[in-house]
Amino acid sequence: MRTVVLCSGGIDSATLAYKVAAERQLDRLVSFDYGQRHRRELEHAALIAERLETRHDVINIAGLGRFLSSSALISGGAEPVPDGHYAEDNMKATVVPNRNAILLSIAFGIAAGAKADAVGIAVHGGDHFIYPDCRPAFVDAFRAMQACALEGMWEVELYAPFIGTDKAGIVREGLRLGVPYELTWSCYKGGEKHCGRCGTCVERREAFHLAGAPDPTQYEDPDYWIEAIRKMKTA
Repeated sequence: MRTVVLCSGGIDSATLAYKVAAERQLDRLVSFDYGQRHRRELEHAALIAERLETRHDVINIAGLGRFLSSSALISGGAEPVPDGHYAEDNMKATVVPNRNAILLSIAFGIAAGAKADAVGIAVHGGDHFIYPDCRPAFVDAFRAMQACALEGMWEVELYAPFIGTDKAGIVREGLRLGVPYELTWSCYKGGEKHCGRCGTCVERREAFHLAGAPDPTQYEDPDYWIEAIRKMKTA
């Protein structure tokens, strides 16, 4: 199955890229510049592509980002990136409206044009309570929509192997596959180091802890995740 993989440069998509390279045929990595604050993630996606010796296409849709400025993840957005655990209600500020629907639609067009068999996306179980476009219902609906959109032209599978897996499970899978996690980037604030305080940093740090694996990441605040988890559990 020749597969196009959406790659942000983070833990989940890097693991998916390695999984596809090991178990399928990796066609290319596709990343998007949509005006995100953490645009430096694109550099890390490029590092993953280089390590896998595969093609890496970056699609510039930054012009669209100014229309999605309700999200804290968009550069120049109305709100700052919140600190805390993903389970906290304030993390809804990091939702980019319709992001996965937009990115997947473009990726499916690329895959059909390249006569690839599948598009891979690393949505996972830990994202379900915040991001509606990471839930099984969305994945199923998108599959049905794309089957209609490409009917009679080309058949492209939506490959989402982590849809029922948590972040720690993804880390364990990545360790088995030899993913170089030191090359990945998660932080939504996009500084020189991972901040250690935003939702994705806390989730990243927690995932390595639960997986029983050393975290190769340098954080500005390496211990904040403990407080964030305690606060979430007592809320």
